[in-house]
Amino acid sequence: MKTIVMIAFVMFTGIGYAQIDVPQVSSAGSVSSTIGLTEVKIDYFRPKMKGRKIFGDGPDVLLQNGKIWRTGANSGTKISFSDDVKVEGIAVPKGEYLIFTWPGATEWTVSLYKDLTIGGNTDQYDKTKEQANFKVKSDKLAERVETLTISIGDISDDNTTAKVQIAWENTSVKFTVKTDFDAKVMASIEAHTKVDLNNLVTAAHYYFDSKKDLKQALKWMDEFFADGKNGDQFWNLNFKAQIQKALGDKAGAMATAQKSLDVAKKAPNDFGYIKRDEDLIKSLK
Repeated sequence: MKTIVMIAFVMFTGIGYAQIDVPQVSSAGSVSSTIGLTEVKIDYFRPKMKGRKIFGDGPDVLLQNGKIWRTGANSGTKISFSDDVKVEGIAVPKGEYLIFTWPGATEWTVSLYKDLTIGGNTDQYDKTKEQANFKVKSDKLAERVETLTISIGDISDDNTTAKVQIAWENTSVKFTVKTDFDAKVMASIEAHTKVDLNNLVTAAHYYFDSKKDLKQALKWMDEFFADGKNGDQFWNLNFKAQIQKALGDKAGAMATAQKSLDVAKKAPNDFGYIKRDEDLIKSLK
């Protein structure tokens, strides 16, 4: 009986010790960003310099120029896209890919690789499984980056492009991801304006801000105001007047802006639209 108890004790204590967690040498990292309507996410492991020379040529360098690198530690680096994108002008379907790189003194080769099963095993690399392969310039950083850092930044004003940056030691490389959300927005406009009249205003704002067909934007606003319940929305009347002004219809814009002003003056709170209407009317004279 004593023997059985001792065996059980050893088994349970052994299980307890198996649960001990310790930090990884290369910590896990993750970064994500929405570009337009597309989510871009990168998962990777972050090696540290630890006094080593990282990039270059010679026996003391960790990553030799021209040699394939898993672009991180452990199982390598994965990048995913929630929609089809273009990376450095190359079409990349939505999905998840490994990032492999070949560092160089002034230029890197970057590959997005379709077979995730190889992880960081560069010796299993098969060129036929590349989704994209391109070259980008490498730049020198003024300040040293001790731990490998991958980021998503430089998002363009129109939310269509961003740059993925790989930075380590005193080296930085960037590549461009381009998205196309216009088709998605257009499909959403088509589907939702038939259900909710408020979406007509959203659609009109998108056309106005994107400098698309302003006549269509005005048509949507007219359709919105055809419902008599919406006539007291002075903020949307002001917006309609702006569209009319952009179309060169000064008389129409003046009439709509005046209507907006009259309604705004009767509201408990005009949210600043009285002045907006007055400024708009002044600009039309």
